[in-house]
Formats: sequence, structure tokens, C-alpha cells
Amino acid sequence: MQTSFAQGGKVYDELTMESKILIGSRKYAIYLPPDYETSSRSYPVLYLLHGGGDDQTGWVQFGEVKHIADKAIKEGKSTPMIIAMPDANTGIRGYANLKKDWRYEDFFFEEFIPFIESKYRIKAEKRYRAVAGLSMGGGGTFYFALHRPDMFSSACPLSASTGSLTLEATKERLDRYYKDEKFTDKEVEDYFNNYSVVELIKNLPEEQKNAVRWYIDCGDDDFLYEGNSLVHIEMRKREIKHEFRIRDGGHTWTYWRESLPHVLEFTSMAFHQY
Repeated sequence: MQTSFAQGGKVYDELTMESKILIGSRKYAIYLPPDYETSSRSYPVLYLLHGGGDDQTGWVQFGEVKHIADKAIKEGKSTPMIIAMPDANTGIRGYANLKKDWRYEDFFFEEFIPFIESKYRIKAEKRYRAVAGLSMGGGGTFYFALHRPDMFSSACPLSASTGSLTLEATKERLDRYYKDEKFTDKEVEDYFNNYSVVELIKNLPEEQKNAVRWYIDCGDDDFLYEGNSLVHIEMRKREIKHEFRIRDGGHTWTYWRESLPHVLEFTSMAFHQY
């Protein structure tokens, strides 16, 4: 499906690519800025991740990504950029590597990013690459940027799921979400070390502390407020520079639609060399 209007960007939300890692077709959506088809220039890229229960159409359908990006670009608050939105709701839900036979994170870095950056006119380097997402996608934003700070200039987790604070809670979480899977103690420990955001920040190497610009945003009525606050506190302890925003609101699309213009402006600062 394609939606557009005069002088606006274009969104395609039912595109597909083949994945060897996840064995099959994967859907994705793409936003192309207003002048993409009339220019020959290359663009920065924002990888925008959806939340649990949505798919690659979430930011298009509910997040109004086209309207918000068009407006921000027109008003000069955002540089023209490509926005790529992968589907993480097919097969096993989520952005993590889960056991040996489901490696979504590997798919994202080894297949999805190279595919997108070869198919579209993208400036394929850290300085022109950013990642953002809401809820489950906020969690993905955290651990993608913490695992691979060499890849992103900015990371913007919104109302993020920050993972469990203990091994016991991690085991309960995995058992609850993946009822058909059995996890060994080693797998639980690995998952905790790789996908608990507070744990990742505690163990972040000194030389990586300020490798990524952070914009963290969560509503004061959001059920994930505590986890985001603990991340903020841990980042303060480690002296990791970050913007931390608490605004009025809950875990809703109303909140995230209001967040997206700030994300576009924040990432544009790095793209423009603030």
C-alpha cells in the first residue's frame, strides 16, 4: 500500500525481503522523504521499531509517521531522512536473539540494515544512522545501541521495556512470554546479561560511555516509568550523557505521536553535526 500527497513523502508498508537467518520472508515499511524521487542525493536513516502486538505498519497506521515527518521536514525541524520500520511480530515476537534458532538481533544487523542501505540511497555510516522505538521497540533501541554503539549516532527509546532487574525475574519473564520454550540456566543468564538494560549500562566499557547520543522519553503515568527511571539513575551514576524526558501521559499512541517530532529533531542534530 502507498500513501502520498503533493509535496509530501511516501510510505510503503507491505514490502518484503528474504531472510536466511529467520528462514523466510520478512515484511518492512519505509518512509521516503518528499524530494527522494526528484533528487539523486543520499539520505540519513532512522530505524524505527514498533511495540509488542504491532508490526511494521504500527508507526504508519497509528503513529502517523508520514504526516509527522513531512511536517517536521517542511518546518525545518528535521532534515529529510529515510525511516525504515521492520516487522518483529512474525514468528517469535521481539528484537532479541532467543536461543540458537531464532536470532532476530543478528537478522537486524546482518541482513536488514545491509538490505535497506543497499536498496535505498542511504549514507551508510554511523554518523547518518539512528535508531528509535516504542515499548518493546524502545527495549530494542536500548540494546541495539548498547550492543553496537559503533552503528548509531543517536538512540531514542520511548516508553521502553527495559528488561528484568534480576535473574529470577528474567526466568519468570521468559517462561511467561515463551510458554512453548524451555530455557536452561545458562540461557536465562545470557538473556539477562544481554537484554537487561540496567545490567548493560552497569557493564558498559568506559570507552563506549558517550559513543551514542541518548534521548529517553517516558510518560509519568506509564507502567514502564520505574524501569526508565532506573536506567536514567544508572546512566547518571556512570556519567553517561543523555536527555531524559518525563511528560504527562501514559503508554499510548497519543504520547508517542507527540514524542516523534522530538526524535526527528534530536536525530537531525547529529545528522547535521550539532
